[in-house]
Amino acid sequence: MRKKLLNISIIFVLVLMIAIPGMNNVQKALANTSDLKVNGTILHLREGPGLSYPIITTLDEGDPLTSISREGDWIQVKAGDYEGWVASWLTASINDKQMIDKTLISQVDRLNIRTEPDISSAVLGQLSIGNQATLIEKNGEWAKIDWNGLVGWVSTDYVTINDLPEKKTEANEPKIEVSTKKINKDTTFTVLVDSLNVRQQPDLNAKKIGTVSNGQAFKVLAQEHNWVQIQYNNKITGWVYSFYGTYSNTKKTASKSTSSSELESVTIIYNGTNLRTDATTAADVVTRVDAGETYPIVGAKNDFYEIQVNDKTAFVANWVVTTTSSGNAATAIKKEKSEPRKKGTLNGLTIVVDAGHGGNDHGTTGQRGTNEKEITLKTASLLGSKLSAAGANVVMTRESDEYVALRKRVSIAHQYEADAFISIHYDATDDSSVNGFTSYYMNSNQQGLAEAINKGLSNKIDLKNRGTQQGNYLVLRENRQQAALIELGYLSNGSEERFITTAKFREQATLGIYQGILNYFNEN
Repeated sequence: MRKKLLNISIIFVLVLMIAIPGMNNVQKALANTSDLKVNGTILHLREGPGLSYPIITTLDEGDPLTSISREGDWIQVKAGDYEGWVASWLTASINDKQMIDKTLISQVDRLNIRTEPDISSAVLGQLSIGNQATLIEKNGEWAKIDWNGLVGWVSTDYVTINDLPEKKTEANEPKIEVSTKKINKDTTFTVLVDSLNVRQQPDLNAKKIGTVSNGQAFKVLAQEHNWVQIQYNNKITGWVYSFYGTYSNTKKTASKSTSSSELESVTIIYNGTNLRTDATTAADVVTRVDAGETYPIVGAKNDFYEIQVNDKTAFVANWVVTTTSSGNAATAIKKEKSEPRKKGTLNGLTIVVDAGHGGNDHGTTGQRGTNEKEITLKTASLLGSKLSAAGANVVMTRESDEYVALRKRVSIAHQYEADAFISIHYDATDDSSVNGFTSYYMNSNQQGLAEAINKGLSNKIDLKNRGTQQGNYLVLRENRQQAALIELGYLSNGSEERFITTAKFREQATLGIYQGILNYFNEN
């Protein structure tokens, strides 16, 4: 009996020795089986399914992921030695892209790209008429697409699906121009700021392909809302924000009888606006004009337009006017009509996000050398992405290191009839012991928004809450729209500077501001 038990034990051990390596191989194979990849410049791996969970690590574009489970718009994944949750809209399937060799073309303007095949899911971006995307898969009345790295779902009711074009057609792509506005073939766009980003698509989240500088002029190919498509070089086209430059017609007209309505014009937006003898606020005032008056543009200099006033010319600051063209002089920029807003989204709302300072205006400098203008831009860009994902039409007062006059920032809010204007700043004082964040408003109609944002921030960041206060800042005082200015901590406090300049703080702070804005509009 004892001998029999010994033989059984030996056999059992041998079976384990054979099985365990096999099991290890299976586990290793599973660990190396990646069905997803990171589809964005960076991706945060979080402890739970939501933006409020702490970041475990940061992943880079193209990193492989193995999906484990899913909860709403979030996927639990394994990434190397880490395991956590990622946003589904920042991932792409490795296998699906090889399944369908077709392209999808939008037949409508502002076609929503959603995180899931459902009209109630979050909006990642929008396609315009003629935009082409790669088809990944079809699911009933929905199609999963890859549009310049943005992966999401669109309704098949508003698209055409074709076989992928042959490579030889790629050379002709710049000639495929679809626009909501007809463009004169001789129209050029002249840049009026120090530095302006050129992007692949008319979207703040689109890939940056280069920059252009003050005074450079480019052929205009198309216009779409607040974007203009330019011929960036001989082979590449790109998109830039239209209010950072001016249009002109390169074809000289010999006849003096040309109607001013055929030229690009400016429309005054403030009563008592000064028209001056030169392009500076120190120049003599020729006359004062009121809101609604329109004048043809004959040139541009610094931050001023040269305009035709009767038989003479004068200069007007570009931050106190709107620009229009082709006989449409009386029409300023208006808010786009969109689908009705659902509670929990920002659909149909226009929000101006203002990154404080920029260019030769550095803002404050921290004890550790931080330039305020740099982190306000990073914070504003991150906030803009969150607001866009929730359905808002986001307008940035600047998207690169450039100087934008304070009154120009305010005029942008007025031009777009913004539902909210959010100005991002970081604070400083001579007393290095002072710390905390503050939310400011000036006019009574701005108080509710500032208080909602302050409450949202207090729930997300571990800084002293200095409350909501009135602040006599120009971007608030002169702003007719609902507006708030946020000071996100003190750079003059060394320990606070160390904390508030981290990517983790910016993530939580922008989440708090976003939540405050969302709560405000849910209640109002």
